[in-house]
Amino acid sequence: MSELKGTKVAILATDGFEESELSSPKKALEAQSIDVHVVSLKKQGIKAWAETDWGEEYPVDKSLDEVSADDYDALMLPGGQFNPDTLRTNEKALSFVRDFFKAGKPVGAICHAPWILINAEVVDGRRMTSFPTLAQDLKNAGAQWEDSEVVCDSALVTSRAPKDLNAFNNKLIEEIKEGRHRNQHA
Repeated sequence: MSELKGTKVAILATDGFEESELSSPKKALEAQSIDVHVVSLKKQGIKAWAETDWGEEYPVDKSLDEVSADDYDALMLPGGQFNPDTLRTNEKALSFVRDFFKAGKPVGAICHAPWILINAEVVDGRRMTSFPTLAQDLKNAGAQWEDSEVVCDSALVTSRAPKDLNAFNNKLIEEIKEGRHRNQHA
């Protein structure tokens, strides 16, 4: 029996998420017996972006109106360009994200997902990475950006792109095993 059985993780996404950045972490988390919920702005399925074109539709387990950060042990944010661009302008999504930081819970963000964290105002002073085109955005918001496969700063796990998914998944699982972090803050 896995030590993570009974652990719940929310993956917050909407249409236009990078397919591998949702499917790979979800599969890795579920392999650890973690209960994973895809949470979105709407209850209907969400459509993936698969590298250069629209991909499959993925089922949504819960709408943002049905959940709170109290329901979960950690949060994962996939990238893509459309997905974080939509979520970073949605106050319910930003509040949901902030609540994980306030509670000291692990948060993972890959590729363009740190856009959401910038708008949630949780990156100032944090060591982070992202897709390279976001480097200046993160620096402008007060983050210390570095070009690394994976960066972890007090339970905030960030990675650059799909090529980094293995390292990202492993580090996110490690942080979830560690549980709440005193230095994780909003």
